[in-house]
Amino acid sequence: MEPIDLNALAAEHLAAARLASNGRSSAKLIGDHTRLLRKNLIALAEGAALQDHESPGEATLMVLQGRIEFRAGGESVTLDAGQMLVIPPERHGLTALSDAVVVLSVAKS
Repeated sequence: MEPIDLNALAAEHLAAARLASNGRSSAKLIGDHTRLLRKNLIALAEGAALQDHESPGEATLMVLQGRIEFRAGGESVTLDAGQMLVIPPERHGLTALSDAVVVLSVAKS
């Protein structure tokens, strides 16, 4: 049993995101596309975005650091560190309003 140091991983990937041309860096925490549960850490430099895309299934988004704007169905919401959102089952996207790190959890049926 090995704990995952989310703070260290967040710092590592945020540094990489700041250098990346797309402003993003991510790491698989658990699972893959063949498993029922998947968790990914995604770091975004300020202004970087995940363009609108289809919902991958039942999912949540938790903000570990920073601030993001989440968009879905013509609406948007701002999330700060420590907040979590159940992702609606429709096209959605997000933009980092500051350097940000999020954890995406996806459960497949």
